[in-house]
Amino acid sequence: MAPKKLEPVHIEASEDPASFEARNVHEIYDAIAAHFSSTRYKPWPIIAKFLSDLPTGCVGFDSGTGNGKYLPLPSDRPGAIWTIGMDRSRNLLEIARHAGSAPERPRVYREVIWGNVLDNGWRPGAFDYAISIATIHHLATPERRKLAVQRLIQAVAPVCGRILIYVWAIEQDELSKRKVVDEEEAEKIENGKDVMVPWVLSKNLAPKPVEDTERPEVYNRYYHMFANGELALLAEDAAEGLGLRVGAPTHGQSGQGVEIVQDGWERSNYYVELRRWSI
Repeated sequence: MAPKKLEPVHIEASEDPASFEARNVHEIYDAIAAHFSSTRYKPWPIIAKFLSDLPTGCVGFDSGTGNGKYLPLPSDRPGAIWTIGMDRSRNLLEIARHAGSAPERPRVYREVIWGNVLDNGWRPGAFDYAISIATIHHLATPERRKLAVQRLIQAVAPVCGRILIYVWAIEQDELSKRKVVDEEEAEKIENGKDVMVPWVLSKNLAPKPVEDTERPEVYNRYYHMFANGELALLAEDAAEGLGLRVGAPTHGQSGQGVEIVQDGWERSNYYVELRRWSI
């Protein structure tokens, strides 16, 4: 089946972005939580490696944890690090609380909290690391996306605090069911594209009974699909907005900064890894 081209969406300047996100993101994830979680179970390799490389004893948080699939990692050293999950969807958090549980083993209880990725609820530098996977692309304005990155930067330690961010990309791979733009159009887009992505709810996992004769319910979720280079520029802008230098520290330099360790594209997503420094 050929990928389906996504419908673009225009957000009016007069519209309150928080209300827009509540209708087109938060309410939807609460409605589709069980079905959504059933499709999200395999960790992506770069994220798994990022968590596996962290030293034993590190404490971090997952901003927009969803069903908490990254909370049990690293799988090769269970319990070596401690990741706290935060999400706006209470229904997803109920699932995340027991991420990694299996019927044949005692039930696992994870540390999860209900919160907004734009809130400033953490003590500055409280964590050794933070991850934000497929979350920031649900924020409806550049300013809100920038603030979300700043909250991650503020939350990790100013000395060697590490951050990994993933967002959906305009360029979707051959396995994707979605098509954002044509290839020639993608090369011209610098600031991403706002679209609605449909979710066809499974009748078996609907929150209320559905008759066999009824058509499945379709929910349209808002996404800002990122263009090539946009995420790295967002991270730089966020750091500079906090008065931090961008780039690796140099000899004889003093102050605090943020270094982009790596950025790239993986399976229809852009990612960026950041490291804080202070000298």
